[in-house]
Amino acid sequence: MVASESTFIATRGSVKPFVNFNAKHDAEVLRKAMKGIGTDEDAILMLLAARSNAQRQEIKAAYKKAFGKDLVKDLRSELGGKLEDLIVALMFPSTIYDAHELHKAIKGVGTEDQVLIEILASRTCDEMKDIAKAYKKEYGSKLEKDIMGDTSGHYQRLLLILAQGNKEEGVDESRVEKDAKELFAAGEEKFGTDEDKFINILGNRSAEHLRRVFDAYKKIAGCDIEESIKDECTGNLEALLLAVVKCAKSVPGYFAESVRESMRRAGTDDETLIRIMVSRSERDMLDVRAMYKKKYGESLYSTIQEDTEGDYQKALLYLCGE
Repeated sequence: MVASESTFIATRGSVKPFVNFNAKHDAEVLRKAMKGIGTDEDAILMLLAARSNAQRQEIKAAYKKAFGKDLVKDLRSELGGKLEDLIVALMFPSTIYDAHELHKAIKGVGTEDQVLIEILASRTCDEMKDIAKAYKKEYGSKLEKDIMGDTSGHYQRLLLILAQGNKEEGVDESRVEKDAKELFAAGEEKFGTDEDKFINILGNRSAEHLRRVFDAYKKIAGCDIEESIKDECTGNLEALLLAVVKCAKSVPGYFAESVRESMRRAGTDDETLIRIMVSRSERDMLDVRAMYKKKYGESLYSTIQEDTEGDYQKALLYLCGE
């Protein structure tokens, strides 16, 4: 199961492990690109965007061994702006990167709810468990405890359920119709909304099960579950429930939409753009690209070209792939 799952993830990524990889050689190329007057940004971004995350970790170790220096610190001091943010993000092991983004979202000024929603709604149960472990190790605090300290109400409750990574597996045939009816009764059919019912069903069932529930719901309610959520809920709870529904239907579809939103606002939301391009590049970027083209009639590649510039653009395009 695990082997086939990781193989599947690797084959749907735009970034693949580099063939004939040599960590020591790559470390030397990076050192040369940063040493002396001026920095060869091109050499840095071309090399790092074309290596898998595991290979980048090896390069980091080889760099330390050969030059006694911390590669990430050197990259930070040589690069600047959005390119620096993107390259440094690539250097995190993927699970630690998710933990880092969550910590930043919770511990910064105010709460970046968009980050919490995106990561907790889209990661698999196994990924969530690994992220929670990495979070504890990196920050000496439990992810659930920090979420509790920073959020409240029904929104907090659903975040905590998702953070535990304990969703049921498979489809329970006997419950599909029942879940659909309960969701209808909790929202469209009654005055006021029974948020707990939405949270329990959407937070605990598997994606396959939920897809069946949504089909049954549409027959009963005469509309998509998203429409009902928009009618019945508001604020962060609405945003989180919608993200859970979209991810149950299609994680690449959800990210195609999110990456579109990050670029199609007045000004680009570079933090979101970087996070999505980095975190999906080895998971399912090929599928995100296909969904993007299907939904918006243009390629993700051309949207990035229109919306960004310079070395930052080049690095994003490498991660996107043709």
